[in-house]
Amino acid sequence: MKRKTLYTVLFALCLIAFWVVENFYTPSTYSNPNGPENVEFNTDFLPSSTTGEVVHHKFYSLSYNEPFEQAEWVVYELKKSQLTYDDRKRPYFIEDPKVSTKSADWRNYRGSGYDRGHLCPAGDRRFSEQAYNETFYTSNISPQDKDFNAGVWNRLEQQVRKWCKKYGDLVVVTGGVLENGLEEIGEEDVDVPKAFYKIVLKKNEEAPEVLAFLIPATESDSPLQRFLVSVDDLEEKTGIDFFHNQPEAWQEVIEKRVETSGWKF
Repeated sequence: MKRKTLYTVLFALCLIAFWVVENFYTPSTYSNPNGPENVEFNTDFLPSSTTGEVVHHKFYSLSYNEPFEQAEWVVYELKKSQLTYDDRKRPYFIEDPKVSTKSADWRNYRGSGYDRGHLCPAGDRRFSEQAYNETFYTSNISPQDKDFNAGVWNRLEQQVRKWCKKYGDLVVVTGGVLENGLEEIGEEDVDVPKAFYKIVLKKNEEAPEVLAFLIPATESDSPLQRFLVSVDDLEEKTGIDFFHNQPEAWQEVIEKRVETSGWKF
C-alpha cells in the first residue's frame, strides 16, 4: 500500500514538473540581448518601420508590430557562400530578448490549427548554429496555414535559394500583410495575415533587379509568376517604404515595374 502511494505521488510530481517546464521554462537566448550585433548585411536596404521597433540580430533584422504580435517585415542577405544543406537540430521557439514590448509567446499557436511560419527561413540559415537558432525567435514567426506553409510559400523559399545559387547574393524582405479585422489566436491575440509578401533584390550596381510577390495565405498550385506585383503595389498595401534609404531616382525605376527577364523560374 505504501509503495502504491509512493508511486502515485512520484507520478503526480512528474506531471507537475512536466507542466511547469511546458508552460514556464524558457531556454537561454540565442544572441546577446543587450549588446549591439555586428549585422552581417548592408543596412542601406532596411525598409521603413511604421512602429519604430527595429531589432537587429546578427543575421537578420526586423520591425516588430506589437498590436499584431509579429514582425511587419524581416530583412536579410542571402549569400551564395552561405548556401548549405547542413543538418541542424531544431531549437525551442523563444521570445525575442531584443523586442522591448516582448514578442508573442509560442504557446499562442498551440491548438490554433496554424503553423509557426518562419519569415526568415531556417533553411536559409543552416551555415551556422547561431544563424539557424536565431530564426526561432518568435519575432520571426507568423501564423500560417499548414498547406500554405509547406506548399506555395515553401516553393517560393526554395526558388529564392536557387536564384542565389545562380545569380549570387540577394537581399530578401518578407512579412505578412498586417491590416485591421484579421483573425486572432492565443491569449495575446496574434493576428493571422490573409496574405504574405516577399521582395527579392539582386544588388547589381549598374542595374539592380527586383521581384516582389504577394501571395494569399492559402495553398495554390499556380506558378509563382502569377503572384508578382510591383514594389509600389506592396507599399500601398502595407504602408511600408521598402527602399526608403535609396535615391529617389533609384526607387522610381525599380519600384514601379514588374520585370522578369533577368530571372529564371
